[in-house]
Amino acid sequence: MGIVYDDAVIIRQSEKEEEPSVITVNCPDKTGLGCDLCRIILFFGLTVVRIDVSTDGKWCYIVFWVVGKPSTRWGLLKNRLMGACPSFLLACGLSYYRAELQPPKPPDVFLLKLCCHDRRGLLHDVTEVLCELELTINKVKVSTTPDGKVMDLFFITDTRELLHTKKRSDDVYDHLKYALRDVVISCEIELMGPETTSCCQGPSFLSDTITEDMFGRETIDEHQDSSIAFKCPSITMDNLLSRSHTLVQIVCQEHKGLLYDVMRTLKDYNIQISYGRLTMKGKTECELDLFIMQADGKKIVDPSKQNSLSSRLRMELSRPLRVALISRGPDTELIVANPIELSGMGRPLVFYDITLALKMLNRPIFSAEIGRYEIGDRKWEVYRVLLDEGDGSPVSKKEIEGTVWKMLMSWK
Repeated sequence: MGIVYDDAVIIRQSEKEEEPSVITVNCPDKTGLGCDLCRIILFFGLTVVRIDVSTDGKWCYIVFWVVGKPSTRWGLLKNRLMGACPSFLLACGLSYYRAELQPPKPPDVFLLKLCCHDRRGLLHDVTEVLCELELTINKVKVSTTPDGKVMDLFFITDTRELLHTKKRSDDVYDHLKYALRDVVISCEIELMGPETTSCCQGPSFLSDTITEDMFGRETIDEHQDSSIAFKCPSITMDNLLSRSHTLVQIVCQEHKGLLYDVMRTLKDYNIQISYGRLTMKGKTECELDLFIMQADGKKIVDPSKQNSLSSRLRMELSRPLRVALISRGPDTELIVANPIELSGMGRPLVFYDITLALKMLNRPIFSAEIGRYEIGDRKWEVYRVLLDEGDGSPVSKKEIEGTVWKMLMSWK
């Protein structure tokens, strides 16, 4: 990683519950740094209520005002934020430090095989334990047997890079056993080889009907269902206010991961932010001012590039995730699609929120899958959950979609 000083990230916790805590990041700059920091903050369940960003292209100073839970692990959050900061050696122009310039080594993939007696909310409880332990679920295959048992196959990576050790694997087992009590039948963790891992990347077939319904429209529909989408944001661009930057002004509906959705879009367009500020407008709207430039240090003056960026921002802020409930004969399948950044990362905790929403609705899960698909020119992580229609309480399609969407997009 190189040298990152301890004061690169400073966290000042609020003394009163209703006041925000302040996270200050002072480190070398890189394109997409804001996206990486926002993803980490989102993973820790914090809401960004205000932000100030300032950079000269080599060094950046970012201040986040955040609110969250009393249980927030601030020390661990600081470590993860520091891990995202570039090395000071790059800012000094020491190009001989080649480790920074090399692409990161892909993390080892492990297979967690968990056999349990089935019960309501089981999948969410397992997912909650894995998230608490900083184990990332890359793919999952869950199936229920006729005799009331569940076989869960989780393909996971370890943020701490310690799952190969006996101590870490025993810790995972102990946490699962404590959370699930007597329903655990067996639990195994094994390292996957490169050839096995690549074979597991191929997800099941995604029908043309699903693809068309969920991904066919890349334009904003003014009459789209408000229960699974936000109203179209206002986005304006100005090249007159600054000699060297394009000003982007966004007024949109506040939601969980809002800042991440903006930052990941700019990162994929290879846009650099020189100055930015986010402020709340009442309880439901926020305003974001960004002074940006292209990777070559120039404004965005080409009308086609302006329209392309504006259209993508409108789409990502009105439909950050795609949610649909599909009928498959007598069965019902919930499908949620999560856009993947060009870097291969995506919005965190999506599967956690899906399983929590279904647990709250008292809807049992018969099977579940996570897979990645390339649709058009974009990659998506698609979550497919087949609902058990046997003994679940009657809940309408609209209520299921709305509850899942609210859990994914709302902090309440």
